[in-house]
Parts: sequence; C-alpha cells; structure tokens
Amino acid sequence: MRLNQATDYAFRAVLYLAQLPPGEVVEAQVIAGNQCIPMRFLLKILRLLTKAGIVDSYRGVGGGYALARDPQEITLLDVLTAVEGPVQINRCLVDPAFCNRQATSHCAVHRALESIQDTLIQQFQKYNFAQLAGKRLKWPAAEKEQARV
Repeated sequence: MRLNQATDYAFRAVLYLAQLPPGEVVEAQVIAGNQCIPMRFLLKILRLLTKAGIVDSYRGVGGGYALARDPQEITLLDVLTAVEGPVQINRCLVDPAFCNRQATSHCAVHRALESIQDTLIQQFQKYNFAQLAGKRLKWPAAEKEQARV
C-alpha cells in the first residue's frame, strides 16, 4: 500500500496553511513555491480540498486559499479521503459481493484485513493539522462561540 503523490502534496499544502495565522489567504503560487509542488498539480489538489470543505478558495485581487476550518478539526484522514477517496485496503471490505467465495462472514483473512483497515483509519484520524503545525490556534469562530457561552 502506498499513498499517491497527490496525497503527499495535499498533506504539505494543508500543513502550510495550518501554520499561517487563522484566516490568512495565500495565493497558490506561494504555496507551490514554498512546498515545491508543481503549480498545475497543486491547483488540482486545491480543487479537491475545496470540494471537501477543507480549504476555501477566494477569487479576485487578494484572492487565494485559506483553511476552511480550524486546523484542530482537520485530520490526516480528512485530507487523505478528499484526495484518494475512502480507505479501502481490499475490495471485499467495501462490498461482500466482491468475495468470489462468498465467505466474508467467516473468512479469517477478511477479519484480519478489516481489523488492519480499522486501525489504519484510527491512526489517520488521530493526527490533526494543529498538532502537526506544532501549535494550538485560536480561531475567530471558536472565540465567538466561547464569548456566547
């Protein structure tokens, strides 16, 4: 199993944005240059991240990209899923009909793979981008929420 290059670039782009002050908008060229990501590839990745609600896109003068949510709420799994789709290490875990033996209910390999997949998902969920950025960020929305309480 190997994560594709787009996922690696997506992790790096989101981490870069997580290291910025909350809400700061950055042009794709800046991200591409700072993270050594080919611009055309980055734009494709940013579209996926925007569609997944991880990144916001801003047009016009002063436009660019910023995180759509608090980095504490964005996990490695969120980014992985946005770029590659759901974690599926074997097709029988997606749909039991893929098992040509029709044995998913009592197959030892199926149960082992299911356990491995669950562990893998838990590990990707365990890390958020605030942790990876090495800081705890106060986001304006969180501050507003605390003020209302």
